[in-house]
Amino acid sequence: MEEPQLLQQQEEEQSQSISLQDCLKLLKGERDEQRLAGLLLVTKFCKSDDLVSLRAIYDAVGPHFLDRLLRTGLGKGVVSSGSGENRDAYLQLSVTVLSAFCRVSEIASSKEMVSKVPMIFEVMSMKSGMPVLEECYEFLYLVSTASEDGLTALYESGGIKLLAHQMSALPDGSHLMELAMKLVQLMLKKLSQGIVENDHLSELSVIVTKIARQFALLQNALKFEALHLLSAIFSSEYSTLLHDALRVIQNENWSNHMRDGVATILQNRVAPAEKFEALILAESMVSIKGEGWLIGQINLPSVQDPIPADRCLLLVLESSRVEVAVLLNELAYSKYEASKSSSSTAETIISKQQKVTIVFSLVEKIIKLISNIGETEGHHLDENTFIKAINGLNETIGVVLEYLQDAKEHGQKVGNDLLASVRLVGSYLAEAPVACEDKITELLGYMLSVEGEHESSPFYSVCFLLPMLCQKTMKIEGCKLLASSGGYKAVVDCLMKLIEQNRNGVENNGCIFLACDTIMNLLKMEQITFSEDESTFISLLKALALWTEKTNDPSVVMMASSICTLIFDMTSENALLNHPSLSSSCLDSLSRLIARSLASWGQDMSDAAKADMDLLEIVTAGYSRWADRFPQIQKAVER
Repeated sequence: MEEPQLLQQQEEEQSQSISLQDCLKLLKGERDEQRLAGLLLVTKFCKSDDLVSLRAIYDAVGPHFLDRLLRTGLGKGVVSSGSGENRDAYLQLSVTVLSAFCRVSEIASSKEMVSKVPMIFEVMSMKSGMPVLEECYEFLYLVSTASEDGLTALYESGGIKLLAHQMSALPDGSHLMELAMKLVQLMLKKLSQGIVENDHLSELSVIVTKIARQFALLQNALKFEALHLLSAIFSSEYSTLLHDALRVIQNENWSNHMRDGVATILQNRVAPAEKFEALILAESMVSIKGEGWLIGQINLPSVQDPIPADRCLLLVLESSRVEVAVLLNELAYSKYEASKSSSSTAETIISKQQKVTIVFSLVEKIIKLISNIGETEGHHLDENTFIKAINGLNETIGVVLEYLQDAKEHGQKVGNDLLASVRLVGSYLAEAPVACEDKITELLGYMLSVEGEHESSPFYSVCFLLPMLCQKTMKIEGCKLLASSGGYKAVVDCLMKLIEQNRNGVENNGCIFLACDTIMNLLKMEQITFSEDESTFISLLKALALWTEKTNDPSVVMMASSICTLIFDMTSENALLNHPSLSSSCLDSLSRLIARSLASWGQDMSDAAKADMDLLEIVTAGYSRWADRFPQIQKAVER
């Protein structure tokens, strides 16, 4: 049996050798008719993977004739046997052999092939027929992967615009779509924030919507190519610009496709890297469409039964919880356990910190969604889902607190990963101030001391915790905790920095008033004393005097005068004047502040003053207690 098969193979090789020799003779002929006949033979017998034969054929026919043939097909030139009715045939033949020749990388990278990229674009704009279009895409892909010049030609000839126009017409999951996506991937290297903003923002947003459809509908390897490509786009430096462009797209199908694709990836067994890419997409979509994107109908091609609308939310939360646990464990090991001599340690830490930022952002947005679920129109969670979400968040925050505990034990206070951890904890405790009470009691002072890498002293960590602190200090236990940990000093320092920013034109009234409320809550508690920390509150008095000197905002005046009133309970005018850091002019400003606030008391009170009635009562009651110890303030009030 083996001998006849061997003879048959030898006959086929001999036949192919004869055909190749005949073809080469025709291609080397003097007349165009001979060369055309030779190229037609090439399409009949030459296999696409026979690179040696392709090279020999290309050398025989030469680039000049191929160029003339393509131009004839485009109506820009004539081979000697050419006529108008044969143009389509010449064009088909030309593109077919060009794409075949480009399978040889040396040919694909040649100047002759690179120079034909604009003409292939012209062919693609003329012809919608699948055979010639697919070979055009093959040609572009082979030329652009063979050399940097080829990629540059693809991009500079308008590749982004062409693909944005054509991708919507390409069949889902086709080889054409696969090639188009690969071309987009290649051209991403050429894009920068400035280029996208000025030239390609609308086209890139259209491309994203088309790839999103493939990401949702396909259940093969191309689905993962779509995942990788979308992840690369949304991880780029121009992603924020792209978010803005995608927000104004009216068609909602693309965002539903993204949710379908993300849910499919997260609920199946895929590589951890691919799950993380799905989380990148989820974080981007929540940034674009809002937290409500996490709740919506999911349509999967392979699933007939309806899928609960909250499935994506729970999948994203669970995957984020796992990622937080893994990443923080790896970060802790890299920072505290791994060999310091390892050259990759610094790069590893930075990479993991960047990943932590993404999953923290997702968890924070889920916290916002859960806290506002009753107020968000059209979005509802049943009790079982709500309990699952809360349990998942509790577990996640517990892991983050363990990471902060580890950092505290290793004497680490500076790091963007630590600051991000404090921010996440603060976001959750703002909605659930009694959560994780034992751990918060242990770590509050440390969290208030955490600094970002570019901070000279703690500021943002305190800002992140203010919503929780404001609520906790409404009760004596919270005040005792803040006082005993020394955390009140961090709050005072934060308020003074916020006031300085406000005086320089940076408004952050939300944080300012939270800090003021926290300090007032402390000062109102008679059980809490600060007799040994006079300098902290004298510095605050100076800041409050400067803050209110040139403002007409009654809320600012009343808030500042209320805090000053409570501080005055702890001291006297003589004590303040004897303090080296407080000048008589500062006391003058404070006197005017108290006088202004008390002047609003009466029957003709403005609406703003009525809104701050509780603060006015604090000032009035306080003034009656200490007026005799502050003759200068008393004089200003009675003037």
